[in-house]
Amino acid sequence: MKPNVIVILMDDLGWKDLGCTGSTFYETPNLDRLAAQGMRFTDAYASCPVCSPSRASIMTGKYPARVGVTDWIDWSKRCHPMKGKLIDAPYTDHLPHSEVSLARALKAGGYRTWHVGKWHLGGEGCLPTDHGFDINIGGGKYGMPYKGYFSPYQLDNLEDGPKGEYLPERLTREAVNLIKKSDGTPFFLNLCHYLVHTPIQAKPELVEYFKAKSARLELDKLPTFEEGERLPYIGALEKCVVRRLLQSDPVYAAMVKSMDESIGEILKALEETGQDRNTAIFFTSDNGGLSTTQGSPTCNLPLIEGKGWMYEGGTRVAMLARWPQRIQPESVCREAVTSPDLYPTILELAGLAPDPMQKVDGVSLLPLLMQSGSLKRDAIFWHYPHYGHQGGTPGASVRCGDWKLIEFFEDDHVELYNLREDQSETRDLAQVLSEKTRELREKLHAWQSSVAAVRPERNPDWKD
Repeated sequence: MKPNVIVILMDDLGWKDLGCTGSTFYETPNLDRLAAQGMRFTDAYASCPVCSPSRASIMTGKYPARVGVTDWIDWSKRCHPMKGKLIDAPYTDHLPHSEVSLARALKAGGYRTWHVGKWHLGGEGCLPTDHGFDINIGGGKYGMPYKGYFSPYQLDNLEDGPKGEYLPERLTREAVNLIKKSDGTPFFLNLCHYLVHTPIQAKPELVEYFKAKSARLELDKLPTFEEGERLPYIGALEKCVVRRLLQSDPVYAAMVKSMDESIGEILKALEETGQDRNTAIFFTSDNGGLSTTQGSPTCNLPLIEGKGWMYEGGTRVAMLARWPQRIQPESVCREAVTSPDLYPTILELAGLAPDPMQKVDGVSLLPLLMQSGSLKRDAIFWHYPHYGHQGGTPGASVRCGDWKLIEFFEDDHVELYNLREDQSETRDLAQVLSEKTRELREKLHAWQSSVAAVRPERNPDWKD
């Protein structure tokens, strides 16, 4: 019997925003239980420090640079291109129809395919139902609930609920109904919450709970923010970087709590319908936590920076996997994995071969999940030729074993870090270890050539 597959993709969730990954302020008992019943990844990465590219990589198994979706899709066209010393590289503003999406591949293999929540990979003509999903609830061109988390939402493909209905609870009910109505045909549920993206809004009773917890822990007596540099480019939403130094925002904590309650309802529905033993669940985020601008609601320390940056805080994410009787409970994987890996992993566990016409960059994680071997992969890569609203500048990076090199496009300088000894990226070894620096830079450039990565252009109007 083919297993059901659920991918739960959060938006802007930081790598340390779960109890099982190190948070002492947020509360995630259901996700902690999920981790205890399966595998927790310590070195999991999103393929981009912003959302749409990572989502495209999960749907295609490809690096964003190969797909062409290298930045968040700005449906309004107001924020692109951003300009500083460079001009943002052009990018594809939808998931190309030439791609064999994960949903399309699973559907061809006999699966029912359901999408619930955020899509942000194109609007009319490029919606989930145009890419192999039988059902689309709440997925459209929007990357956030612009009208807020409380109904009326005015989101595409989702009828407004009663006034004041909380969006995460609505999406959870929709997902639970699909699970409960399943007829025994294997299903793929792509549950993509808008949580915990801005606007930072939560249920009042949970906010009050975390306000009291913050007061009890006396978090208001600790330094909360650190002023950083001014953003050196045109188009930034805020004028300077303000880094959060601890997890203490009660509204964000309440959003995390609602996220966890949603996962609890999904697990309960699987148990009640007797489908939990035959369902593989993958939980992760599309990029690192928002910690440097736009309110800086969370903190990723000891990883530095966050969403929109090439440093670890921008790309390292929480990732959990549960597949009863296959994945050993309470297992921990410390090998570096990345979001394109989900595509071949899910196809393999479903007993399906990738379409021969679909070039896949990711590798199947089954040897890690089954603890039967390691991955035969030398390195993983990132290419982000854009300015971010959060302070990051255009760049690319490569991780090879414990080593990580970042190339910054504005001045072509590179930084080298040993993540095993320095996960906070405080000691740049590029000048000290010139041979290692040259080796990784050549590896990065060779990969960029292989995927036809597009670089940003110089801005002729820039004045220092």
